[in-house]
Amino acid sequence: MKIPTVSKNIILFVVGGTLYYSIEFLYKTFISLGVCHWSMFLLGGLCFLLIGLMNENILWEESILTQGVKGSLIITALELIFGLVLNIRLGLGIWDYSNIPLNFMGQICLPFSIAWFFLSLLAIVLDDYLRWKWFGEEKPHYHLYSRPPCEE
Repeated sequence: MKIPTVSKNIILFVVGGTLYYSIEFLYKTFISLGVCHWSMFLLGGLCFLLIGLMNENILWEESILTQGVKGSLIITALELIFGLVLNIRLGLGIWDYSNIPLNFMGQICLPFSIAWFFLSLLAIVLDDYLRWKWFGEEKPHYHLYSRPPCEE
């Protein structure tokens, strides 16, 4: 039985949102001693969904490293948008990177963008394996460097 795309995307959004919220909760609980905001579920779900969709629209020939960079850019861009709305506009103060080097308006910073690269790699692999195991899509395969397409 083929699952409709909308249902599949909702399932993947919930998986991504739940995992991201859990990571945020653990980070806030043990590292920063803050409180995790519910909007992190939405941010995580959206990031996971977009990374998965980006990954679905590329050829397997694109290296996992390139995919990770693109994923990091997606997360950083969404973090900036969410931060500008939630932290700056609405004043919720969910996060503040002002004390971290190479930050922009305290909403994004280079050290976390690098962390998002590694989180993106995990998201790419998890999305691919969920699509393969749960939805019967192509079995994932990866390589570190781009390969030229096969000639016919």
